[in-house]
Amino acid sequence: MESKSSSSSSTADRLQALIVCVRQLRQGRFAIDVPPPSGDELDPLGSALEKLARTLEVRQLEEQKLEQIMLRINAGLLFDEVLEYIYQNFHEMIPYNRIGFSLIENGGQMVTARWMKSDLPTIRLGPGFSAPLAGSSLQSVFDTGKPRILNNLPDYLREHPRSESTRLIVEEGIRSSLTCPLIVRGAPVGFLFFSSVHPGAYDDAHIHLFQRIAEEVSVIVEKGRLVSDLADQKAAIERQNEELRRLGEMKNAFLGVAAHDLRSPITYIQMAVSHLLNHQIPEVDRQSFMRDIQIQTRYMSALLNDLLDISHIESGKFSVNFDSIPLADFLEDAVQRHAKMAEPKGICVVLESPPQGSVSADPLRLRQVIDNLISNAVKFSPAGTLVQVHAGFTGTGWRVAVQDNGPGISLKDQEVLFQDFAHLSARPSSPEKSTGLGLAITRRIIEAHGGRIAVNSSPGKGSTFWFTIPNR
Repeated sequence: MESKSSSSSSTADRLQALIVCVRQLRQGRFAIDVPPPSGDELDPLGSALEKLARTLEVRQLEEQKLEQIMLRINAGLLFDEVLEYIYQNFHEMIPYNRIGFSLIENGGQMVTARWMKSDLPTIRLGPGFSAPLAGSSLQSVFDTGKPRILNNLPDYLREHPRSESTRLIVEEGIRSSLTCPLIVRGAPVGFLFFSSVHPGAYDDAHIHLFQRIAEEVSVIVEKGRLVSDLADQKAAIERQNEELRRLGEMKNAFLGVAAHDLRSPITYIQMAVSHLLNHQIPEVDRQSFMRDIQIQTRYMSALLNDLLDISHIESGKFSVNFDSIPLADFLEDAVQRHAKMAEPKGICVVLESPPQGSVSADPLRLRQVIDNLISNAVKFSPAGTLVQVHAGFTGTGWRVAVQDNGPGISLKDQEVLFQDFAHLSARPSSPEKSTGLGLAITRRIIEAHGGRIAVNSSPGKGSTFWFTIPNR
């Protein structure tokens, strides 16, 4: 009777001790004192409580580590610092020798390694390695959005010999890997890799923690992407503001030029008309006044047309209407037109070796370009000289050149030649005034055609203005 009573008392004591262990677990105290096994029905319960204590302790540690990751993310730490923290602090819960991070880029076309940390002596696959996603070993992870365990990478490589990334990490000594997609807004944006030198290192028990880590890393990926988007938007706004400032400055310059350059001819016209109306003027003087009025009105018309052209181009309303133009006919017509106007100065305008072929361009805009270049050549050429027009096919398009025997252009003037309101040190050989916008407009027209315009010149040796129009 005493023995049975003693046994009942011992069982009750052990049961009470196990109840204390349960209370400690509920309080988050995992260093419980489980009574030693005695061969009775309470032994399985004690063993289960010990395992539960170890599991809960690991889970608590996991939560603490994950909370630290979030604190680092919210503190604004750099992405590399967060990944470094993960590498240093999860060895107790997941076996690994290597952690890697890759992003899906180029519209889902490529996977690029962005970060890696390893304790191995040899590194074959490092940041910057890039490979197509389609057909790769990561395609299934991308498609399913589910983690993947490969516990025998050499065998996997034999089955997938074209997997370059697998070959490289096997050469490093890696034998197992656990890959998890990084999900942002429901879609994979990258991958996190835990890798081990031991075969069979991973099982389903690791996936829960791995997914939690991947979730936290996804937060910082999205955060970085949002910051990048904001930076792009800020840069775009700054570019727009800069463009608005530039256009505002150009508008003020236009107004200044219009006010300054129109005042003088208008004043002269008013004076000339007043004389013609109020005084008896000899016919010779009358004709002189009329010619001067004509010159002044032509200049004002040219200035207003140039200002409107620049304004039209800068407002984004400028368009090019491409058509096929027989280049020889086009240039011959331009040369004949300018040759007549150059006759009074004794200047000869000629087309050298008319080209055979057509150019794809806007006829009206191309005429504006060639008229500007030939008229400038005539304007700056001395009497009795030659202005030559050349054209030839370069293999990728056409090159048209206008060569004169004028005073040439200094290197300093060439730096501003195609800018708005450029006024050069060289003076024209005739009294015609320049708006300073013709070459700036010409440059914009050629660039709208996808071509280039430039000048070859030196003081005292004339100038050759040339432009290209590419094939379309």
